[in-house]
Amino acid sequence: MSRDLAAFRTFAGDAGADGFVLVRVTETKGSAPREAGAFMAVSATATFETIGGGTLEFEAIERARAILEGAVAHNLDWVLGPESGQCCGGRVKLSFERLDADAAEKVEAMIGEENRRKPEVWIFGGGHVGRELIRFLSFLPVHIHLVESRQSEILLAPDGALPHLAAMPESMVPDIAPGSAVVVLTHDHAIDFLVVEAALQRDDLAFVGMIGSKTKRATFESRYRREGGDAAKLEGLVCPIGRKLEDKRPEVIAVTVAAELMAAFSDPTSA
Repeated sequence: MSRDLAAFRTFAGDAGADGFVLVRVTETKGSAPREAGAFMAVSATATFETIGGGTLEFEAIERARAILEGAVAHNLDWVLGPESGQCCGGRVKLSFERLDADAAEKVEAMIGEENRRKPEVWIFGGGHVGRELIRFLSFLPVHIHLVESRQSEILLAPDGALPHLAAMPESMVPDIAPGSAVVVLTHDHAIDFLVVEAALQRDDLAFVGMIGSKTKRATFESRYRREGGDAAKLEGLVCPIGRKLEDKRPEVIAVTVAAELMAAFSDPTSA
């Protein structure tokens, strides 16, 4: 069971016989805090998920709780301007639907569909940076896979990633789902090369990145060309990964890589 689904079931159970109101973003124009399709559930005492916070969400919660007390449900058309305290400049339409505990499956289905749409991140290498990257990504809307050739590192991996013990990590690359991200952080530059070489043969990945320096990249590119690799494919390799920071602590590198990955997933031209 996903963490989101478990959290919702706790929320719905706490709501009890009074049920809850499902608030959905049905349409947006211009700048808006959340996209169409985003939703939240509101009970008398709690909320699950968010439609973007701020005055819009506050008003939505107030209306939802009024519906729980007997008010008629009406759609809301909200202008995000100075008078609302949110100067986004856009417009948001919301729908409100009261549900009882027996109808919770409707929201569970929505959560399930969101989970199916989450992209995959394949981390090759479970060392210090790999472990920190798993920790950060576990809070984000992605499915995480960890590929390692060392059983000892698999055992040290934090919760949140599906582990794959592989004597030849590069053999996993052809079966990775289109639109996924590949992050190469292994303990061995030879393995790094083989994994990246396999990833660059794909043209349907959202991100291919390798930890390293400008020197490591130059060495990799030289070997790649020498072995007959398509030089044009090298444009798809991100190396070094992460922002150019002086701080080289694993957790600092990991958080910047996580940001790079989310940017790649949001770029419609990346896959």
